[in-house]
Amino acid sequence: MNRRSFLSVSAGGALSFLGVPDAEAVTRRVRRAPAHAVRVGVGEIAAIRTMVRTLGDSAAEYGGGHIRPLAVRYLTDNAGPWLNGRYTEATGRALYAATSELVHLIGWMTQDDGDDPRHGALARHYYAHAWRLADEAGEPELAATALRGLTVHAIGRGPRHRAEAVALAEMAMSYAGRLADPRAVAYYQATLADATAADGDHRTATGALSASQTHIERTASAPPGESWASHFTIGRWAFASGMTLARMGDLTAAGAHLSQALDQYGLDRRRTRADVLGHLGRIRLRQDDLDGALSAWTEFVDSAEGVKSLRVREAAEDLRVRLARYPNDTTARELSERAGRLLVV
Repeated sequence: MNRRSFLSVSAGGALSFLGVPDAEAVTRRVRRAPAHAVRVGVGEIAAIRTMVRTLGDSAAEYGGGHIRPLAVRYLTDNAGPWLNGRYTEATGRALYAATSELVHLIGWMTQDDGDDPRHGALARHYYAHAWRLADEAGEPELAATALRGLTVHAIGRGPRHRAEAVALAEMAMSYAGRLADPRAVAYYQATLADATAADGDHRTATGALSASQTHIERTASAPPGESWASHFTIGRWAFASGMTLARMGDLTAAGAHLSQALDQYGLDRRRTRADVLGHLGRIRLRQDDLDGALSAWTEFVDSAEGVKSLRVREAAEDLRVRLARYPNDTTARELSERAGRLLVV
């Protein structure tokens, strides 16, 4: 299938309403830049990448809802005009790549901020645009990462979108074949495992998960790099694999992986820890371990204070519904009340 036509169907059109141009061949943009356009160099590219790191760190700690408006303003007021500027072909490719990272981050923030149709459509637009920019820049890792964002979003949209999720994950893997970083390859293999598990193809999911483990174990002692995929540490792999195992019904292994992610590998971002703990509580309750669930959910509420994230809100709602079965348990009632305060916007 043609990648461009698939993305136009699955993820929508470009972000013309933001004033950001459609990604087109860099060489054509270099030739067509008007003489009065702003001159763009390495300083502007470095500025975008610094903003991506700063905004990304804040979003990982406090959730995408806090930072998204600032990131969108930076895209429309700074990066967008620079894309319309004057630059060499080499600078243009670096500019496209840096802007792809920013647009992808905004897509993630949008997805983390809400699950209504408007947020969903916006997130898909951002991810698709990030893919276009990365593809034009000749950056396979960034292109695969944008496709991973679309995959995760499609999985979250439910059974009707499972085939789309698998197709997107396979497309991401087609880019991963060009990469030397085993951490990045493990990232996309774990995504394929989750998409195929959601589609009921446990054989493929198990194979992808095993391949992902082989790659991530080669990086266990290596520090994370600067790119989005190189932040996929062994702790994040343990979280991702635990969620896939839970999807396939192996709750014992899933719980062990999530516990490892927290205790052995030290996932310490508040939003990330809250996300893992919310899932861990649900898994323990499914195993009839109420005390274990209450322990995990207590830590979840502690970590989630002040975090503005869809994942946190969903976990809080899930916790309250499940603990309503235990009206005579004082700890369950108190925890449910605390979780309810996380839902007040």
